Amino acid sequence: MTLRARLTLVAAGVVAIVVALVCVTTYFVMRHELQAQIDGSLRHEAALVQNDPNAFTASADFGGNPAEVVGTDGSVVAHSYPVPIDRRVRQVASGRQDGFYRDITVREFGQIIPAREIVAPIPGLFGNQGAILVVKSLQETDRALERLRLILFFVALGAVAAAAVGGAVVSSATLAPVRRLKEAAERIAETGEPSERVPEGGHDELAALGASFNTMLAALEESLETQRRFVADASHELRTPLTSLQTNIDVLRGDIVLEPEQRRRLLDDLHRESQEMRALIAGLLELAQHGAQAEKHEFQLDEVVEDALERARSRFPEVTWEPDRVEPTIVDGYRDRMERAVWNLLENAGKWSGDGGSVEVSLIGGELQVRDHGPGFADEDRPLVFDRFYRSAAARSMPGAGLGLAIVREVAEAHGGTVEAENARDGGALVRLSLNGAARPGSGGDL
Repeated sequence: MTLRARLTLVAAGVVAIVVALVCVTTYFVMRHELQAQIDGSLRHEAALVQNDPNAFTASADFGGNPAEVVGTDGSVVAHSYPVPIDRRVRQVASGRQDGFYRDITVREFGQIIPAREIVAPIPGLFGNQGAILVVKSLQETDRALERLRLILFFVALGAVAAAAVGGAVVSSATLAPVRRLKEAAERIAETGEPSERVPEGGHDELAALGASFNTMLAALEESLETQRRFVADASHELRTPLTSLQTNIDVLRGDIVLEPEQRRRLLDDLHRESQEMRALIAGLLELAQHGAQAEKHEFQLDEVVEDALERARSRFPEVTWEPDRVEPTIVDGYRDRMERAVWNLLENAGKWSGDGGSVEVSLIGGELQVRDHGPGFADEDRPLVFDRFYRSAAARSMPGAGLGLAIVREVAEAHGGTVEAENARDGGALVRLSLNGAARPGSGGDL
């Protein structure tokens, strides 16, 4: 069953229950009012005799209703039409019971008809108690109630039908945004292109759902575009070292006789290119893991920085590494990724420092700063240094694939942080990796 059909049934069901309650209440209220009118009429007619016991014999007007006066001994004193007398009537006549109303059946013109009867005492009749009986037919009342029941039945049917139609119209209009979402999702599933958008408008929950759906589509479209660009860039970057490898291998396998020095240079080139391929593939894998579900663990960021500094001293012995201040810092995140990001920052600074250069490293308040004394960032390069595969003109002569700082940005974002690149005031590059939201002070001594 569709959601529209369910909403229609719910609307019709709710209206049916409400209308049924209203109709039942109306019916019983009307029946009570009609019965009260009949009882009032009977009470009025009985009061004529109660106030003047001789009124009955003096041609009292009882509206054509059968009436009867009973003496204290239960005998009929007078009547306009004989009414059956039973033990309860005799008890009222003798003063042993109060008067009462009751529903009875009487025979009239050979038919048994429903009637309403009042039995009321007559004080002082012949010096003693007596009773007056007045009977009123309920045929007209029953017919009126029957017509009322029929009217209420058709009113209920009409209300339920109107509710069903109204529910169908309202549900169709209400679910129109949901239908558009469904159609858009189906088109995206068919075409594989999330460029579809649904119209937005209004301020209700469905309008918010449409806006959220469009936001999701925009994020999906951006993700797919990033994926396509990533694949294209990776293919382009991989093509160059693969071509060089293939060329050198073909030369080594060829019939050309090579001098030992030539062969050594070719083997060195193969080794260097294979190392670059390995680094490139490792970077690509690191970027591909961005956003993947992994369990977070607490780790000491200052220990990661210290280990990276030791590695940098070995890798770049000609560079002076100066840890200004490294505060004990605890981070809830991914240690292996953070190790890669910190090393990328130090490696980048070491490459641009040159022989005799120096690099200052500090970790204060959850922010890692790496500053070198190299040429710094060119103005046109600085906005792009964290893009994947971006390499400045000066960096193209150096080994690398342009993934180091891109990985740093991905790792920073995975920890809810940011990374910024700028030029130091007295020369050199300064990179800030901030993890204020994920870092907190730890225990231990500063460097």
